[in-house]
Amino acid sequence: MVLLLPMDGDDTQESELTGILSATHWATVEVEEGQVVEINFYTDRTAIDGWLDAVIVTGNYEPVMEFIDNQMMVLVAHTQRSIDDIVEAYLFRELHDLSL
Repeated sequence: MVLLLPMDGDDTQESELTGILSATHWATVEVEEGQVVEINFYTDRTAIDGWLDAVIVTGNYEPVMEFIDNQMMVLVAHTQRSIDDIVEAYLFRELHDLSL
């Protein structure tokens, strides 16, 4: 599973999830068998190659139609902001499906 996260920086420990329109970096987080395999940061989302399974957003009113059109699952992290918290919430199914 590869997760896409709009982030406010490119530091794995210090950066936080932010809104899609205010993202300065995009993180891809590969999760396999409950473990983070790889984290990559990109300044340009179009530079990301490969299949992305889900995008994580901060709220229900983010502009996500492009992701839905690309068959990506959209999950909402209402309170989680760090990569570690988001991955943990994903593993424990605490992230919510986007309510359209």
